[in-house]
Amino acid sequence: MAMKPLHVGNRVLDWGARTYVMGILNVTPDSFSGDGLLAANEATNPIPPNAGTAAALAQARGFVTAGADILDVGGESTRPGSQPLSRDEERKRVIPVIHALHKEFPDTLISVDTYKAAIAEEAVGAGAHILNDVWGLRADPDLRRVAAEAQCPVILMHNRSNPASVEVRAQLGNAYIGAEYQDLIEDVKRELMESVQLAREAGIPDERIILDPGIGFGKKVEQNLELIDRLGEIRALGFPVLLGPSRKSFIGYTLDLPADQRVEGTAASVSVGIVRGADIVRVHDVQPMMRVVRMTDAIIRMKGH
Repeated sequence: MAMKPLHVGNRVLDWGARTYVMGILNVTPDSFSGDGLLAANEATNPIPPNAGTAAALAQARGFVTAGADILDVGGESTRPGSQPLSRDEERKRVIPVIHALHKEFPDTLISVDTYKAAIAEEAVGAGAHILNDVWGLRADPDLRRVAAEAQCPVILMHNRSNPASVEVRAQLGNAYIGAEYQDLIEDVKRELMESVQLAREAGIPDERIILDPGIGFGKKVEQNLELIDRLGEIRALGFPVLLGPSRKSFIGYTLDLPADQRVEGTAASVSVGIVRGADIVRVHDVQPMMRVVRMTDAIIRMKGH
């Protein structure tokens, strides 16, 4: 299904022409993937105002050199079983990083991974171009206003996370085990479209809406695999689709591997996801995934990117 190109920042995202790569900058001490940019002891100690900025810039330089289109900055871990972060602590983590990224990489798009309206508003003021909400505009209703007034794209993710339904296995990390669906794909589609309706009611036009099926968020291993295989049914809703399978526990459980050994599983998920219709892939390992994206695009889009 042809969709209007998205004009954001000084870039144009031409959906269907190629796959765009989003590099993950986790300004956290407790990321599930082991790539948190804050020192482990900062999980309990007060975090200095600019903690993580130098590390984030260093990682971002590698991402941009490798070809990342978007830098996604998050300060609150979304791993199964993680604890909520206060607004002040999240602000300390992400706003200085976004300021620094915007100054150093004026031609690279920046997204902020937050569901808090106050953080999103400050992030836009600091230079963020895209709002990435893991709760699909449901957690903080004021985020809808922020997105509409800023006239920036929003990524609406499907999420049925339940902290009470988490399984922990040594080396494999946490995974949700209690998600129940009447019909996985139809339920995800319906709930995504409920988030779309919230966006529309707030005055956010369809061309600034991107959907994310929420791989790993309130889904069992088999459900995540099915979602990737049937991603085309999500894209058929008429919106660009972001896929975020990188290093997640469904790969670890399938291959029996810890987070730092999931690059091949991520590559397979990314490639199949692109074939099934993903427009953006959100990844930790930008350089190898950029190669996977370019090769997959060369095969299925016949343009030799």
